[in-house]
Amino acid sequence: MKELDKGNFTSDMRNVISGLKLSFSFKNLGYLPRWVVLLLDLGIVFAAGLITYLMLKGIKLTYIPDGYLFYGAILYFSVNIFFFWVFRTYSGIIRHSSYIDAVKIFFAQFCALITLVFVNFVFLLDHDYKIFLNTGIFINGVLSFCFLFFYRIVVKQTFEKYLSVSRKEGQTRALIYGFDNNAIAVANALRSENPSRFKLLGFIDKFNQNSSKRILDLPILQLKRRVPVVMRSVGAEALIIADKSLTKEERLAIVDECLEYNYKVYTISLITDWENQEEISKNIKSFEIQDLLERKQIVLDMNSISSQLRDKTIMVTGAAGSIGSEIVRQVIGFNPKTIVILDQAETPLHNLSLEIANCNPNIRIHNVLADVRNKQVLKQVFKLYQPQVVYHAAAYKHVPLMEENPSQAIFTNILGSKILADLAHKYKVERFVMVSTDKAVNPSSVMGASKRIAEKYVQSLNYKYRNDAENNSTKFITTRFGNVLGSNGSVVPLFKKQIEEGGPVTITHPDIIRYFMTIPEACQLVLEAGAMGNGGEIYIFDMGDPVKIIDLARKMIKLAGFTPDKQIKIKIVGLRPGEKLYEELLNDTANTLPTHHEKIMIAEETFDDYEAVTMAIQDLIDISEITSNEEIVAKMKMIVPEFKSMNSIFETLDSKHVSQT
Repeated sequence: MKELDKGNFTSDMRNVISGLKLSFSFKNLGYLPRWVVLLLDLGIVFAAGLITYLMLKGIKLTYIPDGYLFYGAILYFSVNIFFFWVFRTYSGIIRHSSYIDAVKIFFAQFCALITLVFVNFVFLLDHDYKIFLNTGIFINGVLSFCFLFFYRIVVKQTFEKYLSVSRKEGQTRALIYGFDNNAIAVANALRSENPSRFKLLGFIDKFNQNSSKRILDLPILQLKRRVPVVMRSVGAEALIIADKSLTKEERLAIVDECLEYNYKVYTISLITDWENQEEISKNIKSFEIQDLLERKQIVLDMNSISSQLRDKTIMVTGAAGSIGSEIVRQVIGFNPKTIVILDQAETPLHNLSLEIANCNPNIRIHNVLADVRNKQVLKQVFKLYQPQVVYHAAAYKHVPLMEENPSQAIFTNILGSKILADLAHKYKVERFVMVSTDKAVNPSSVMGASKRIAEKYVQSLNYKYRNDAENNSTKFITTRFGNVLGSNGSVVPLFKKQIEEGGPVTITHPDIIRYFMTIPEACQLVLEAGAMGNGGEIYIFDMGDPVKIIDLARKMIKLAGFTPDKQIKIKIVGLRPGEKLYEELLNDTANTLPTHHEKIMIAEETFDDYEAVTMAIQDLIDISEITSNEEIVAKMKMIVPEFKSMNSIFETLDSKHVSQT
């Protein structure tokens, strides 16, 4: 039994010892305490003093008389300790020493030298001889500074060399585009990054003027040919664009060239915008599709918007959605008195309330969990909060779902909009801004047709009271724009998810095109249009050039570092119900009028009679409660004659209508 116990003990100890990490690693070294650094510095000062003493003794000179050796040493160390404390030379981390530390050491040693010379002079006046040899003090000071600085450089270089070797694996070989102050600062920060993601190979000079020079011991490469050629010549895998002088067009051209040859491209903010250079990984990022939109910066009429929103009660419906939440964020910047955020989705609404809770403590924020179809609840909301401006962004927007559930599109997009518009008029809201869509133009889907009917009602309501001074208190304004990048219904998040999962990326049709705008851009224009509107207008936004979806997919795949159709497949799955190849911003018969904002135009559309629209909508709502989808959609086509279904089971209704006529 004893032998068994002994064997178990031996085995257990062997397991314990084998589990210990006994290998040495620079990475695992902690930072030395300040008192240890101070002791090291004093040891170096002692060594410098000893060398000075022996050096002078060798040439028959006395640095410190033997009778005063003890007192001289005490004075020598006391003065050095004092100035080490004054300049806090021991407070820095040795492996991260910089020229600031060198300056501190210099002043500490210089002040110590001056102090010792002064003490020497005073002692000479009082006792007629000196404690130290003045020449020795000078030599000692020089040696101390050199040794203190040299040992810090040795430690720093040792760590850098070791860590650079240990982190080479997995590093991306990269060039930096530009060599201005921003680019140099980026390079410095990247070289000190730990762990390092990039192995810097040099800078690219677009002016071709500095080929013989080096910066940070890195070559400056001339841009005599295309950027990919330069990258291939040095074996680079990625390009970091850090030249702040580049125009938008130049940046796009460089990115397109690199993506064409499957090089990774990164962008980075101005170095002056960084809060902490050690957090470089958070500042350098791959280009995203939003960065490549060929679009000028939107300039808003801040005074006009501010006059409409400042110190007022603002209500946003669909506030938890992608558009509604961004409207809320931007409205906060104009210092309203109160914001009422309304949505039926509990968790997203809660998340938004947490996000904006501390944005501005002077703004009262009310979270309302409600359905825009519930008239009684909405009536209480209007009665309680008395909103002065309403942004109506609540809607069902997913086209295929609405093709399967047309009644829900009726109840939310049409009835909900009607209830809100009626209450806005009843409670004398100053401005009612409805967020619509380009899918309402010549609609091919139930969703688009429902939004067009809602537009008709809002316009007709404004038209009814436009000449009634007593009841014309509310300006009803409609905004119409296309797809927004990053919204819940956008293809961009879908493509991104599919790429992360390894593909395939699914495209409905190779020829499908869409207009795109970022969420902040769209919401900025919504605020601008809402401020400039006089009531009854449908504002359409300049969406830029249309984008071919398959080209968008290919570019996103390249931005992710993959090769389209090889590493990530693109799969054509066919058009979805209600989907058409291209969207429009105007009906065939409509024209546009310019506004003071170059990106906002007014669609000239005919006004419908309020009574006729109201009766048609009520019939549609009644039908939606009791009848089939076919009858619902047939009624919608009567209200919106230009509604022609595409890739939908409801196409037969259009053929029946044609045969009847």
